[in-house]
Amino acid sequence: MKNAHQILIRSLKEHSVLAEEDLSGICSLTHTVREFQPNEDFIRQGDHPELSALVVSGMVARYHLLDDGSRQYLSFHIAGDLPDAQGLFIDEMDHALCAIGRAEVAFFPHREMLRLFKRRPAIGFSIWRETLVDAAIFREAITNNSARTKPGRMAHFFCELFYRARVAGLNDGAKCILPISLTQLGETLGMAIASVNRSLQELRASGTMDFRDGELVVTKWRELKQLAGFNPQYLHMKKQSLI
Repeated sequence: MKNAHQILIRSLKEHSVLAEEDLSGICSLTHTVREFQPNEDFIRQGDHPELSALVVSGMVARYHLLDDGSRQYLSFHIAGDLPDAQGLFIDEMDHALCAIGRAEVAFFPHREMLRLFKRRPAIGFSIWRETLVDAAIFREAITNNSARTKPGRMAHFFCELFYRARVAGLNDGAKCILPISLTQLGETLGMAIASVNRSLQELRASGTMDFRDGELVVTKWRELKQLAGFNPQYLHMKKQSLI
């Protein structure tokens, strides 16, 4: 089993400076790890959370459940992400979180984390930055879904996840596992399935990438970035990817 403490430390160090005492404090947090099946919820809209989730392996998604039972996916999270850090500061969750493919998630008690923030304020600031990065991703998603062409919208979505996985050391610069169905892709990008297929065909025809059976293959990164209008500055990562 992967060490949840070290995964969390690696993630926070991408945007924050932490002293040795901070790292020791993080390692003192108790936690449990659970494995979730594809599409299994671990947080639901309306929950009153007492635990914070850390993605240990796999991928999870944040979504809104609509009245007709359909979903609007809001963001996707990979190993090292804290997808519900804002749950530390609000009483009721206004979204749900589920596994995309199989995923392992560690859960840390809020009461321990809040006590640690008082002893080591730098840790609290780093978690706060995590929520600010989330907010930046949300803002970019709004722009992406409203201002870009459908192929550009899809290209930007793939660029973001590919880039984040690269910085986190989860891909080799050429391939990335994204266990997302075409239906989920449409529910993320606001596209009907026919538009998803057409956009995917256009991107394949560009020779920049391919996406099949949950695997993204990037063959021309610079050209894909240009097609998407992707600039990773909004991710606020101190360690920049080499791709």
